[in-house]
Amino acid sequence: MSVPGQPTTSEAIAPRSEYTLRRRVQFYELDSAGIVHFSNYLRYMEEAEHALWRDAGLSVASRGADVGFPRVSVGFDYHRPLHFEDEFEVRIRIVGMTDKSFRYQCVLTRGETRIATGTVVTVCVRKEPGGVMKAVPIPAEIAARFAVAAEPGA
Repeated sequence: MSVPGQPTTSEAIAPRSEYTLRRRVQFYELDSAGIVHFSNYLRYMEEAEHALWRDAGLSVASRGADVGFPRVSVGFDYHRPLHFEDEFEVRIRIVGMTDKSFRYQCVLTRGETRIATGTVVTVCVRKEPGGVMKAVPIPAEIAARFAVAAEPGA
């Protein structure tokens, strides 16, 4: 039985390397100065990452999965503010992939204006007895769904 929105085994999915999420600033995301609080940019990046995985026919946190993908490094540079009801795009790209990790680059734009740029590195882990996480190779069925993005303009 197939699940709506999930590929069947007979469907071939081309490896995904990037995704663009379109969004609108919500009131609860603002700080007291009326601009988006800096912490929300990390949420936007993560939301785009999850959308990339869904586009690849996967979930970053499938129920019953024996591996997870915690963040081991994140960073953001802020260039322009976002305000209530601004429409913007979050473009996430896989810029590096090893047997155990993904490195993403993220660019937020409002029209032609660059709002923020960020990076995140996730590592594939398995939870060991006692709750200790150990880095493990990305399962082949997951790794096959992703590829490193071509350089812009390439």
